[in-house]
Amino acid sequence: MQTAKTIGILEAENAVLRQENTILLARVSSLEEQVLVLLQRLEGKSVKKDSHNSHTPPSQDKARKTKSLRGKSGGQQGHPGHTLEMVSVADQVKELKSSYCQVCGDGLPEEQTVLSTRQVVDIPPIEPVYTEYRQYGCRCPTCAHIQKAVYPQGVSAPIQYGSRVEGYVAYLSVYPYLPYQRLCLLFKDVFGLSISEGSISNLLQRAAKKASPVYEQIQTELQQATYVGSDETGAKVNGKNAWIWVWQNLKNTFLKAAPSGGSQVVEDTFPNGLPKATIGSDRWAAQLKTTSQAKQLCLAHLQRELIFLEESEQSCWASHCKNLLQDALRLDKLAQARGKAYQPTEKKAYQLEHRLNRLLIRHLDPELYPATLTFQKSLLKHRDYLLVFLYDPEVPPDNNASERAIRNVKVKQKVSGQFKTGQDSFCILRSVIDTLKKRDLDIFTYLSQIMASPAT
Repeated sequence: MQTAKTIGILEAENAVLRQENTILLARVSSLEEQVLVLLQRLEGKSVKKDSHNSHTPPSQDKARKTKSLRGKSGGQQGHPGHTLEMVSVADQVKELKSSYCQVCGDGLPEEQTVLSTRQVVDIPPIEPVYTEYRQYGCRCPTCAHIQKAVYPQGVSAPIQYGSRVEGYVAYLSVYPYLPYQRLCLLFKDVFGLSISEGSISNLLQRAAKKASPVYEQIQTELQQATYVGSDETGAKVNGKNAWIWVWQNLKNTFLKAAPSGGSQVVEDTFPNGLPKATIGSDRWAAQLKTTSQAKQLCLAHLQRELIFLEESEQSCWASHCKNLLQDALRLDKLAQARGKAYQPTEKKAYQLEHRLNRLLIRHLDPELYPATLTFQKSLLKHRDYLLVFLYDPEVPPDNNASERAIRNVKVKQKVSGQFKTGQDSFCILRSVIDTLKKRDLDIFTYLSQIMASPAT
């Protein structure tokens, strides 16, 4: 009886243990599945996106390079050096003559020979100049009309800032990005003129209004251009998200502030599109929708994306595509060297086009290379936008010039934090300044001339 009872107890305990074991096995299986999912996620995130394999700007790279890659040369290659040179006629001359001999002490004649010269260049103290206009009047002895003299155009207040002050404010705020507070200090300490932040804001608005005709002319010239690069970036305006757009080419830069990054902005800016132009862009949908003669995708952007696909999915297809784009760039350099663009029927261009076609229709395993397949489909969709630069010397293979133009907006925001209400004024004035710079015109001289004109 005791043995039978013991066996019953052991069988009951065994049943409980079997049930607990089943539960534990199920839990282990569930945890293994979770670990597998987490490992897959970690593997997918093992390749971080930065400036070398994505559109991420270098300033956001987590692993910042602290060691300079430049050599010990005095300047960057390709940039001419500048040496301080003497002028042929000095503004003032100070003659240094000895009145007596340091050896014997006898006096020396007035007529002496120039042995050498040295010059010191300096800037005289800057002081504001107040010009007072006095309006006279008198009664006409013939008809008794009281005739008053007319103030010069633009002189409309008892006291106001002149056009050169406007020019300085526009130049210093928009070109070297000085914030309002520092501008106030500069005018007080260097120019001897007290000016408030509110006055600076008003002067910038007035300057932008005077520059508007030039701004509109830039827009008109881009409307008729045969190549236009375009880009856009987010911006903070009074704490809210906004966008700054750019359209540019070798001679013109046109910036515009807008509430969105959608195609409606392009339609509002260029209602008829850019029908004569090839548009360079980085595959942003709004630019691809714009009416144009042709389009060119930025190869620099494509190459960075291909590097990421190489690193993240070990995609051979991405390597082959990257090599093809590099061969296309080498072919473009050959075209520049010979001074003549390629024709589609020429052997090298034809072979490159054929390679591209075969690459775009190559089968990719969607499970092994999902991101690469998505990229391939995008290139297939935009097949005609990849090699336009080979056949048109005016079309660059990248959109770097647009990125440089839009980078000024980011620098301005880093200095000042955000725009309050001056984003439109900044875009107008910066467009004019960058256009003057591209045309090798003296920026401040022409900006001062624009400020001297009456506001429309």
